Amino acid sequence: MSLLQVEELSCCFGSLRAVDSVSMSLDSGELRALIGANGAGKTTLFHLLSGFVPPSSGRIVFDGSDITARPAHERVAIGIARTFQITEVFPELSVYENLRVPVESEAGLRMRPWLAPAAAVQTEERVRELLDLGGLTKKSQRLAGELSHGDQRTTEILMALALRPRLLLLDEPTAGMGEQETFEITELIRRLHSERSLTILLVEHDMRVVFHLADRIMVMAEGSLLASGSPQQIAADEAVQAAYLGASD
Repeated sequence: MSLLQVEELSCCFGSLRAVDSVSMSLDSGELRALIGANGAGKTTLFHLLSGFVPPSSGRIVFDGSDITARPAHERVAIGIARTFQITEVFPELSVYENLRVPVESEAGLRMRPWLAPAAAVQTEERVRELLDLGGLTKKSQRLAGELSHGDQRTTEILMALALRPRLLLLDEPTAGMGEQETFEITELIRRLHSERSLTILLVEHDMRVVFHLADRIMVMAEGSLLASGSPQQIAADEAVQAAYLGASD
């Protein structure tokens, strides 16, 4: 069953068509990768899906409801969460506090000066669960700004998970990482998909990560969808090879 449907979606900035008539559907529980050269329109598509940029034309349907005109905060409330190319954490707060903020927000407890004992216990349990999931329990009292790039990225992913999304959009989750950090983030994404059946759409430039994780792969070029298929189909696609993967001699 399709969780997300995109119909002829376009986004123009003046004469530039950053996204050009893209149509796609994403099934519940699927892990799909979106690849393409810099400037292909991948991040703009993420902005459209998450409500940060309005489309010039087209339609976005999530779980049967048209959300094309709904703002970003309403999309979070119905189950769409995302991360960004540049890691977004609160650097002067501890890892624990970075997670407590979205946990309280998801539970409808934000902006309250104090919590009832039962709510405080539930918040504590949820934050501890997330810390354990990301392997950050021993670093929970560290300032997020002091963490390695990989741990900051893990924290950001956990912050998105704290919102209990049904669809998680990951924008270049392993960008700028070394081998070990890339492995750790890849394993976290794999666990979220296999153990929690979370629907994930990720933009990624590391082809090892893409072909290691994705059920299906979409390829964008110049704002349009060039190809879509299984990893094996994409690897064998001559148009994809010429446009992005690099044709063999």
